[in-house]
Amino acid sequence: MSEPTVSVVVPFYNGARFLDGLCASLASQTFRDFETIIVDDGSTEAATPQRLADLDPEIRVLHQDNRGLAGARNTGFRAARGAFVLPLDQDDRIEPSFLAETAAMLRDAPAEVGFVFSHMRLAGAMDGVMPRHFNRFDQLFLNQLPYCMLIRRAAWQTAGGYDEAMRDGTEDWEFNIRLLRAGFRGVEIAKPLFIYQVSSGGMLMSHAAQMHGTIWRHIRTNHRDLYRLPALIAAWRANRAAPGKVWPLQAAGLLGLAKLLPEAWFNRLFYRLLTMTRARRIDRGDYRQASLGRP
Repeated sequence: MSEPTVSVVVPFYNGARFLDGLCASLASQTFRDFETIIVDDGSTEAATPQRLADLDPEIRVLHQDNRGLAGARNTGFRAARGAFVLPLDQDDRIEPSFLAETAAMLRDAPAEVGFVFSHMRLAGAMDGVMPRHFNRFDQLFLNQLPYCMLIRRAAWQTAGGYDEAMRDGTEDWEFNIRLLRAGFRGVEIAKPLFIYQVSSGGMLMSHAAQMHGTIWRHIRTNHRDLYRLPALIAAWRANRAAPGKVWPLQAAGLLGLAKLLPEAWFNRLFYRLLTMTRARRIDRGDYRQASLGRP
């Protein structure tokens, strides 16, 4: 059996209700040279085992004890046969041309291009289009890249995979920094080809955002050298021409507050700033389809 070009890795936990939509999204892909790997991360709901057993035999289902998103993604990457791997969560979707456009771009790119990503279309609790950009400096302070990127399997291996200690969310933020420090860069497709399901009770909205300070401390500890002043100045100078959101004074303020305030206070402060910023963007129509339009 020849190896596929792309492996789609789906971490799966108690997600039987999402299977039909997931399978429909993948079946609609115009690019067909891919395999699907579902990593059942210790599901406990009764419906899940039977639904997984009834899937098309071409879909590979792996079972493991619960290790969280990072652990499930690492398992999927290790099992992947494709040179390119796409992590896709069970409740999210991709447009029919996603694999075709990202695979073509990554295949033709030089080896230092480790990943290709697109803009995000929000669905569920929010709607609209969220542009995503590649800026090494910004990425040290805010997670500006989507988790759903087509990634060279060799880049994942060189970066050391996902940090399985990160079980409070945004494990992709830390992994994306690993990719950057390993010397890889990303290429942007300026279309909303990734459909991100936003739930008011989901990890991003309810948990990870409220623990930003705790998560960021873990990231800064893992990559201590990147947050030293000379490294930060060099990163800003090297990336100031790229689209960015974080200015040096803002970066200094965030670092200062993170060091001066108790972690619980910083968590609450950052969450408040995040929700206020999100509200302003919605008021301005930044995320609304009517303002940004469909491609």
